[in-house]
Amino acid sequence: MSSDETPTSSPASETPETTAKGSAKAKWWAMDRKTLGLRGAATIVLGASVATSVYLFVENKDTKDLLAAQQQAREAACHYGPVLADYDSKSLDPYFAAVLDGATGDWKKQFESTSTELRDALAQGEVVSKSTDTQCALRSGDETSAEAIVVIGTTISSLGTEHQAKPSQLSMVLSLRNDDGRWLVEKVNSPLPAVPAQ
Repeated sequence: MSSDETPTSSPASETPETTAKGSAKAKWWAMDRKTLGLRGAATIVLGASVATSVYLFVENKDTKDLLAAQQQAREAACHYGPVLADYDSKSLDPYFAAVLDGATGDWKKQFESTSTELRDALAQGEVVSKSTDTQCALRSGDETSAEAIVVIGTTISSLGTEHQAKPSQLSMVLSLRNDDGRWLVEKVNSPLPAVPAQ
């Protein structure tokens, strides 16, 4: 073999085996970076999703709590209206006890302070009042206080009606307060009935 024909040795990096290893390593590195990127993006999306879920859960819970409180306040007002409208002058003790049981604050003080005069007036007039139907709606309210409009259809009999029951209607605005989970009436505003047109 002549010196001109001396074989040239290929660099080690260019052998088929080494090239395959290098290509696999580059491919693995590219895949690994891509996987890490995807995992990072997935982590961010998952974190945002969890944060959103927590926020929506809290918001939903707050909304549910508010709606539940408003419903309880409305039911308390619907229950208390007929309590105020149902009485019999021959048996007033249960009436006064029921009114005071659902009362608090200024309304309780006011009712207690006028109970003697009211009792005398009802007894002398031999008044009997019965509620016939109740309509009520919440005007405003949150988890601690509320205001409800209550309209009660009644029949009233007395000495003045010769003990004949006459239909009547009583409308009022009740202010309620949540007292350890129980809605109590703290103010009663009963406006005068509208004067009929002449």
